[in-house]
Amino acid sequence: MDFADFVAQRRAVLVRTVVLLGCPSGDAEDLVQTALLKCYRSWRRVSRADNPDGYVHRILLTTFYDARKRRWNGELPTEVLPEGPTVRPDWETGIAVRRALAQLRPVEREVLVLRYYADLSERDTAAALGVAPGTVKSRTARALAALGPLLEVPDAR
Repeated sequence: MDFADFVAQRRAVLVRTVVLLGCPSGDAEDLVQTALLKCYRSWRRVSRADNPDGYVHRILLTTFYDARKRRWNGELPTEVLPEGPTVRPDWETGIAVRRALAQLRPVEREVLVLRYYADLSERDTAAALGVAPGTVKSRTARALAALGPLLEVPDAR
């Protein structure tokens, strides 16, 4: 697969992954753009990897961590706000999930987002996080246990 096809197919998932990790939407777009630029520069190596998705997610996480370390002071207040985003019908569920994920520890949030949103396997998640597959399993179990009480589950009557 060439780079343009990869970006066309996976960009939205990459942006949503970073948003679910706690990055504001606008910043997530910039962060994914930066990560994809890094991928483009070494696309031969990325595309030849056993799992290009895992490789790209690892680059994305590294870029995310680096961005969190930097302090940004370039925002300027404005009197007139731009038009707000359009609301999707399932916005309540999305907000509930994002709030619950935000209450988890970062290592728990990362493993859940990579496993269940980015749909990476345990092995690929382990590679992206730089940990053993057993660590992914234990973190996933702890994260799911912690997430349950944070989400309101409708009564199954």
